[in-house]
Amino acid sequence: MAPDPTYDVLGAPYTVETLDLGEDAEGPVHATLVHRPAPEPTDRAVLHVHGFADYFFHTEYAEWWNARGHDFYALDLRKYGRSLREHQTPNYVEDLREYFPDLDAAWGRIAVDHTRIVTTAHSTGGLTLPLWLHDRRPDGLAGVVLNSPWFDLQGSAWLRNPAARLALDRMGARQPRRLIPRKVSGVYTQSLHRDHHGEFDFNLDWKPVESYPVYAGWLRAVRRGHAELHRGLDVPGPCLVLSSTTSAWPTTMGDAVHSNDVVLDVEQIRRWASSLGRHVTSIAVDGARHDVVLSLPDVRARVYDEIDTWLSTYVDR
Repeated sequence: MAPDPTYDVLGAPYTVETLDLGEDAEGPVHATLVHRPAPEPTDRAVLHVHGFADYFFHTEYAEWWNARGHDFYALDLRKYGRSLREHQTPNYVEDLREYFPDLDAAWGRIAVDHTRIVTTAHSTGGLTLPLWLHDRRPDGLAGVVLNSPWFDLQGSAWLRNPAARLALDRMGARQPRRLIPRKVSGVYTQSLHRDHHGEFDFNLDWKPVESYPVYAGWLRAVRRGHAELHRGLDVPGPCLVLSSTTSAWPTTMGDAVHSNDVVLDVEQIRRWASSLGRHVTSIAVDGARHDVVLSLPDVRARVYDEIDTWLSTYVDR
């Protein structure tokens, strides 16, 4: 007799599985794989990876993939969301390759029953996932969808010059737990959550309004990931890169928060998209938020249309 499924915090039909990843310097480490099955048995699946100060709660996104015949899986990486434990520093690693075992375990679990897998990722996950795909080149990869991936460090140009990169690299190596000062207005998360100015329900302990602290060791890891991307990757499959058409930097709530990327510089996303590999489609959606599938309803309808067109043209063909 098969054991009863363990249902996720999202409720049935979402189930959840804990992936044991051993230990790191802070103690035991786990990742969490959330699953929503397609209506009918299928050999097609989606594996989704979230961004920084984030986790999976995107039920509409999962249902959209289900309706197109894909089993849907989402991975909460170590020290994020469902995987965060009391003894851990939230969201912290010192090398993006620390996430490779999380992705290895999730892929191995999914590939047992699926031969065609589309991978999708958002923001910082949109940097980590291509690095893993370039390195691992997993059998069965059907395509890659990146939602506002973090491809470069936004802000003043001096932050990206060689001297600044070297200084950060040295500080991150010598003082990895040094806090990086930054101001977070909180308007982005407020624009999403239904208790503020949005329509979505999610756990504000796992996706806080004011984000999480950023440490030098973590930012060093991200900048090294950026450098690897900028040298050029060879992701072995067709890639779709989605972003908003514009970025804006409001500090108070208003229309601009709902119709721009208020987290990343979309010009950087478009500049570096071609560094992913040999087959890249880059599309900017007017009025999209940073997480394009959490945009206002009419905008995210266009986002789904773009994914559908790409999917039918390059993946399902």
